[in-house]
Amino acid sequence: MTIALPRSPRAQQAYVEGRAYSRPRQAVILAGGRGTRMHPLTLDRPKPMVPVLGRPFLEYQIEQLRQEGFEKVLLLLGYLPDVVMDHFGDGSRFGLTIEYAVTDPDDLTSSRVSNARHLIDPCFLLLYCDNYWPMRMERLWQRFCAAGKPGMITVYSNKDGYSRGSVILDADDNVTVFDRLRTTPGLQGVEISYAILTDLALEFLPDEDTLFEEAIYTPLATQHRLAGFVSEHRYYSVGSIERLPATARFMSREKTILLDRDGVLNRKPPRAQYVCSPDQWEWIPGSKQALALLNDAGYRIIVISNQAGIARGAMSAADLDAVHQHMCAEAAAAGAKITAIYHCPHGWDEGCDCRKPKPGMLYEAQRDFDLDLTRTLFVGDDDRDGQAAEAADCLYAQVSEQSSLLDLTRQLLSTAGLEKND
Repeated sequence: MTIALPRSPRAQQAYVEGRAYSRPRQAVILAGGRGTRMHPLTLDRPKPMVPVLGRPFLEYQIEQLRQEGFEKVLLLLGYLPDVVMDHFGDGSRFGLTIEYAVTDPDDLTSSRVSNARHLIDPCFLLLYCDNYWPMRMERLWQRFCAAGKPGMITVYSNKDGYSRGSVILDADDNVTVFDRLRTTPGLQGVEISYAILTDLALEFLPDEDTLFEEAIYTPLATQHRLAGFVSEHRYYSVGSIERLPATARFMSREKTILLDRDGVLNRKPPRAQYVCSPDQWEWIPGSKQALALLNDAGYRIIVISNQAGIARGAMSAADLDAVHQHMCAEAAAAGAKITAIYHCPHGWDEGCDCRKPKPGMLYEAQRDFDLDLTRTLFVGDDDRDGQAAEAADCLYAQVSEQSSLLDLTRQLLSTAGLEKND
């Protein structure tokens, strides 16, 4: 089975204020604080070494960087540095090179970067040691090349009020205000690191000990020289004890498959017609069997469906609910559980964020179940599904007359070595 992983066209160089920069291969991670909000977990270890599912949080970041093509990591340490250095060594065990720069535990972040500036490449990726976001580096790099600015930060849209905003963006997603103290009216987006920065940005580093973000991002934003990469995909953290359960759920990467409904599970009605009652429901041959195979293999099954018939008056929400109850009951009788159903009730031209090809329902499922969409397969039957998957960086496979959901399921499970005799 061919699974499409969304990729943006590759740009080789970025041109910023007359200078050319190559795609960064070095990541710099700020990892020196005492992590007092994480007591008692950080009494004997620094924050990035807090375990998540038995592994230090920093391991997940290092693994991600290697998978995204980074070749070297510079860790800026302070508090209990030997705990980190003894665990990671020179990085060879993790498939890349790791270097270290150590300063006093109470130094602020601008001093940590200034101390290590001679080790930092002209263009690099900056991370905080306590945030994880499912980065696709090629997308970040394409946006950075297009923006042509000395720095670019990743911004969680924060439409769900997940955290306190620190950023205001203009219509082109450039940062107009960066306020770490969060006193400016109208703050919305949350800066989560995963920043591409250049030596031009580091020219703002001050002599005094201060916070890196205030020293670099605030003046760059004021000068309209800071771009934003906006994401709807939630980030996960070891920044506080309260965030740990969600982070563990996310990192567990519970097997999940997202399925379009009409044309994947049931016969698709003609355009502008809808399945309005249970008696109009007709399973596609093999689709119930596919659901049972997925269930047996431990997959959580989530349905993602446009249902404009509600807006068009062809059916009510209660009618749709009756159809879905029928669908779930017959799936259960065949040995499968459908965990959740997301539907868009809006019309074709209402401009909502949920109707595919927009990815709103994928992100809603992501937040509800702490999914990593970059590792989650969405199966659809037309271009709108593929476009929604592309927008959300979701894996994608499409059914066709030659390849049904059952065929795709067998290929998926065979590839994973999971299919059981049926």
